[in-house]
Amino acid sequence: MENANTTEQPQPLTGGKLVLATFAVALATFMNVLDSSIANVAIPTISGNLGVSVDEGTWVITLFAAANAVSIPLTGWLTQRIGQIRLFVGAILLFVLSSWLCGVAPTLPVLLAARVLQGAVAGPLIPLSQAILLGSYPKQRSATALALWAMTATVGPIAGPALGGWMTDRYSWSWIFYINIPVGLFAAAVTWIIYRSRETPTRALPIDTIGLAALITWVASLQIMLDKGKDLDWFHSSLIVGLGVVALISFAFFVIWELTEAHPIIDLRLFAGRNFLGGTVAISVAYGVFFANLVLLPQWMQQYLGYPAVNAGLVTAPLGIFAVILAPVLGKIMPRSDARVLATLAFAGFAVVFFMRSGYTTTVDTWTLVLPTLLQGIPTALFFVPLTAIILSGLSPDKIPAAAGLSNFARVFTGAVGTSLASTAWNDRNILHHSQLAEQASPHNPIFVRSVEALQSTAGFSHDQAMAFFERSITAQAAMLGLNDIFWISGVIFIVIIPLIWLTRPARGGNAAAAAAAH
Repeated sequence: MENANTTEQPQPLTGGKLVLATFAVALATFMNVLDSSIANVAIPTISGNLGVSVDEGTWVITLFAAANAVSIPLTGWLTQRIGQIRLFVGAILLFVLSSWLCGVAPTLPVLLAARVLQGAVAGPLIPLSQAILLGSYPKQRSATALALWAMTATVGPIAGPALGGWMTDRYSWSWIFYINIPVGLFAAAVTWIIYRSRETPTRALPIDTIGLAALITWVASLQIMLDKGKDLDWFHSSLIVGLGVVALISFAFFVIWELTEAHPIIDLRLFAGRNFLGGTVAISVAYGVFFANLVLLPQWMQQYLGYPAVNAGLVTAPLGIFAVILAPVLGKIMPRSDARVLATLAFAGFAVVFFMRSGYTTTVDTWTLVLPTLLQGIPTALFFVPLTAIILSGLSPDKIPAAAGLSNFARVFTGAVGTSLASTAWNDRNILHHSQLAEQASPHNPIFVRSVEALQSTAGFSHDQAMAFFERSITAQAAMLGLNDIFWISGVIFIVIIPLIWLTRPARGGNAAAAAAAH
């Protein structure tokens, strides 16, 4: 049944109320974006405190992303059933609750369950924050509203790693989740006070329950298979085989069902459009590589370079500096530019950054770590809006919400998959390099024998101490070489996917506002 008292479009806000409303809504966005990056530097600490491996600790990130991806397509249906403001405030409060559950989690399974809940309720926050801000400003100032939103969303990657590292070192990893509680409560209270009289109309709509069940089944099966595969020796494990079969069958059923359902939860017919297909595949693969490297880099610095969590966070924080500086510049050049050119420059920039990193050594200095991260902010600024403009170009207005939801789902879920695959690949390359390096540590290798003797004579090491020293050195070297391989492959992937951009038709800045609003 439709709400009769909220059928007229509310007038834009003005004065202090507009400022306070913008701040509150932006805070909810900041909280969500912050939580997707703040845990990256804390994974080694979380893993150690909970008595699990770092690989298992990475599930804290991947399961959050997978749950978040599944919930994003539900935003439109939930908005029409519950109302925009009630859904937004409710999602914030549930995010606060799940953050508290994450902080008090005594074991990894409890923490993972809380992160799944947190990821699921976070789905509506980003699209609704944009929609609420756009409705608060006059149409002629929509670019201002989106610029403020983009600035808030971009600050998250700057503050997240540094803040997460500082809290982990100074207090405990639980505080990276507790910080959401006061922020979320303030944002929810202010938003409700200002916007409760501006609720959107609601109506009863059918939901594609079978499609939703199939979506959850194949996403969950695939993600668990990727996360557990390395520990269980992949398809030598009956559990992994079973998960793979379930994922494959449920995915096939999902595709067939969604293509024949009158009200699909995800409109797969959108992939028939050249721009949507090419743009979505490009942004998803690129984001998967981008996000996976953001997870692995601070882990390597903490585990093998001895960086405290706060220092690892400070090294990765400069990513957002150029992204913030260039955001308003991009807004000016987009209307006069071919989005394909900007996206190509972004991919080429990412490739350069990863090729720079592929030459790291175990004695790398801090500036050499910081410089590529700082430069990575340039392609990051040129990444999302041009590609989203390509994705949405040529679509009728009634198709844009479904297209934005589907492309967001694909991007966020590929981020989770990319992190799992990159973690597995790094482990495999570590094992290979360790084996190759260990072959040189032989009594038949005169260079190795002289090195052991030098340690014994100059450093006073016993034979066992000298061998332990070499084992630690080999382990660190193998990890560095393995990560360099990941960096190099990442650079190659960005080069390889550039042609996907040029399979699309030209998309100019006319879609820039719609693109930003969709993401």
